Amino acid sequence: MDIISIKEFLDEKVATYNNQNFIDSDPIQIPHLFSKKEDIEIAGFLMATIAWGNRKSIINNGHRLVELMGGSPHDFVMNFSSNDSELLSGFVHRTFNGSDLIYFIQALQNIYGNHGGLESIFTKHANISSAQQAIHEFKKIFFALPHLARTEKHISDPLKNSAAKRINMFLRWMVRSDNAGVDFGLWKDISPSLLSCPLDVHSGNVARKIGLLNRKQNDAKAVMELDAILRTLDAKDPVKYDFALFGLGVFEGF
Repeated sequence: MDIISIKEFLDEKVATYNNQNFIDSDPIQIPHLFSKKEDIEIAGFLMATIAWGNRKSIINNGHRLVELMGGSPHDFVMNFSSNDSELLSGFVHRTFNGSDLIYFIQALQNIYGNHGGLESIFTKHANISSAQQAIHEFKKIFFALPHLARTEKHISDPLKNSAAKRINMFLRWMVRSDNAGVDFGLWKDISPSLLSCPLDVHSGNVARKIGLLNRKQNDAKAVMELDAILRTLDAKDPVKYDFALFGLGVFEGF
């Protein structure tokens, strides 16, 4: 397909999947339980963190996280103390366990108490061409407290050649704003044009099949390659095509 045909095809698929029907089968349904900005951010961040593996399991564990936080993520984070650790110690999603969750809550408490919240960090460090530097800086701040080395694997660093799929997905949720009602558009000071596609096995395979991506590995270099061409399709909102690539791969087996 030529580039015009590819754009027309993908725009059609964006319309198919970027609507409220998508929410019912996606982990984004968990932050959609909330209306308070900080609750949406925290629930979204934790959901993005565990968003790998079986989708049903991800969503079920997301509901369990909400229950553990008493239905109020921000209040839970800000009032968390070591006395609450036992409540979280039994949580497990694949390799993300209770000790990881306890640290994540402590780190979020530090971020909201001392750094102005998640939005403030990412907004401060996003540069004029990409949000990937902001992810790198965020990880440094997030792991500023004493922690187990194993916990660091749950936040990827694009400057170490990771595709950082889950945190790029979280940024899409927080930054993109349209009338479809899927992404939240809460963070107004980061342009959607700076976002990168949440590249995973599904979106990567589809991108290669239709000629958007040549690199075989799903890494930071592949993200940069895919970003470049998606920005030629829509410079203002390139990651809307995540809906098309993901939908084609997961729901249509393209």
